[in-house]
Amino acid sequence: MSKKNLFPSVKEQLEVIKRGTSEIIPEEELVKKLEKSFETGKPLNIKLGCDPTRPDLHLGHSVVLRKLAQFQKLGHQAILIIGDFTALIGDPSGRNSTRPPLTEADIAENAKSYFEQAYKILDKEKTKIVYNSEWLGKMNFADVIKLASKYTVARILERDDFTNRFKGGIPISMHEILYPLAQAMDSVAIESDVELGGTDQKFNLLVGRDIQRENGITPQVILTMPILVGTDGVEKMSKSYDNYIGISDSPKDIYGRTLSIPDHIIYNYYEVATDISADELSQIKLLLEDKNNNPRDLKRQLARKLVEMYHSKEAAILAEEEFDNIFINKGIPEDIPEMKFDVDKMTIIDLIAHINFAPSKGEARRLIQQGGVSIDGNKVTDFSYEVIFDNEKILKVGKRKFLKLLSNK
Repeated sequence: MSKKNLFPSVKEQLEVIKRGTSEIIPEEELVKKLEKSFETGKPLNIKLGCDPTRPDLHLGHSVVLRKLAQFQKLGHQAILIIGDFTALIGDPSGRNSTRPPLTEADIAENAKSYFEQAYKILDKEKTKIVYNSEWLGKMNFADVIKLASKYTVARILERDDFTNRFKGGIPISMHEILYPLAQAMDSVAIESDVELGGTDQKFNLLVGRDIQRENGITPQVILTMPILVGTDGVEKMSKSYDNYIGISDSPKDIYGRTLSIPDHIIYNYYEVATDISADELSQIKLLLEDKNNNPRDLKRQLARKLVEMYHSKEAAILAEEEFDNIFINKGIPEDIPEMKFDVDKMTIIDLIAHINFAPSKGEARRLIQQGGVSIDGNKVTDFSYEVIFDNEKILKVGKRKFLKLLSNK
């Protein structure tokens, strides 16, 4: 077998790479890199930088991880750069204030959790892991001054988030200005051919091209992926907005949250969050455009697919059956958590707040007012209703929160 046969054709590779992609800058350079790789049999270095600022990953994070996995399946070298050094700075991208830096202990714990979840998407055996403290931690102050001399303040302030903060009189710390340069040094250290990131990372990725060029390295191509909209259909997916689908969530949570997405983002989820074929994707688009079809059916199919991807086909079938039992057949899930109480009684509002089924008592009142709270299938409408812990009761709050109430006496 010749070396070039290790890779699909450049045309086939581009079809995979361009799916769901926001921008490729510049695309003609990517084509040249792929052609050279095909001819020499040498894989491209595909870089994804990850600052371990959070321990939990959701479908929003999976978008760029899945693109890295696609390059991996095409035969290229996937390189995950864990920003243990840059996390001490805090990435200002998309921020309107300074992000507090993490402790080294936080970084280590989050990185461990990140790996465990990322390997649900990436091939662990074929993924190269490096920590940017290996090179950034060795730089002395003279090195930093030399690096800083390669970029101007005017260029840095071209970033939208910096520009807006500067105009608004919101402080910009010097260490934040150094962040894009530190990230760029990652590209220099590993000689990346392609760097991936969300659209909010575009500026940082472009700085990487400039600093590579300053260091005599062929500039990387940058590939940006869209920011996935959350289940509310409005804001970007985020735990802070409670509109996320976690890749480590239980099958029933993945299934239920997927069915809650609005119709207008169904196609986008199929395109960037699943591994269905291009032909299947085209069929989904046609079905969505046909007004005779019920989008709910495509959402159910999407929910099964996502559960299957992160759990198993069997888990997807069970999750759908349980969902139907609860929401269609009005049943109660077989396996719900239990809690024992030492007190004799508690008002419904205090109970909901106590078990964290609502972030506040005000939110608990709103849920009751909207008819979203019931005890043993009977809706609770009185804010002063007292729950007596004398025997087993089933509390339901909202659409998916159940708790079996027991007495500890």
